Amino acid sequence: MTVHPWVVTPTDVRSAEALALLRDYFTEVADRYSRLHHDRGITRDEVDSVLAEWPSDHLAGPTGVFLVGRHRGRPRSCAGLLVREPGTVELTRVYVHPDLRGTGGGAALLAAVEASARTLGAHRIVLDTRLDLVEARALYVRHGYREIPAFSNGPYSEAWYGKELAARAG
Repeated sequence: MTVHPWVVTPTDVRSAEALALLRDYFTEVADRYSRLHHDRGITRDEVDSVLAEWPSDHLAGPTGVFLVGRHRGRPRSCAGLLVREPGTVELTRVYVHPDLRGTGGGAALLAAVEASARTLGAHRIVLDTRLDLVEARALYVRHGYREIPAFSNGPYSEAWYGKELAARAG
């Protein structure tokens, strides 16, 4: 029997490992944005500012969940879900450490996202993202997400995806 190297579990969004993953997530997405639009990388102080401006405490129960993916026991990926309205959750803060992309971490994360969405009573997952986050967009499409009309108008919302969850057999 082969043991999968990825295990994804709900985790307190205020835990040290969650905060470290959120720092990694914001460092990557903010740095990519800054390099694309300002021709320079982002500083640690700027990441601190982003973390303060975009807190993640809303990704806690009862209206949210934060998932951490562990690769061989080490926290290396994350995703958050937030109930937007009855039956619909929003997927946010999706991150897999760059050195581990292509190892099944994204697939494991999205499987756990779907299970958690159902636990929150959802039958639909929506998300928004930026056009330059091509790895994330490819992951979503590979896992059945389709482009949908805009449902948000945030400063970094450039593409919107959704997925209808199939009813569980049983």
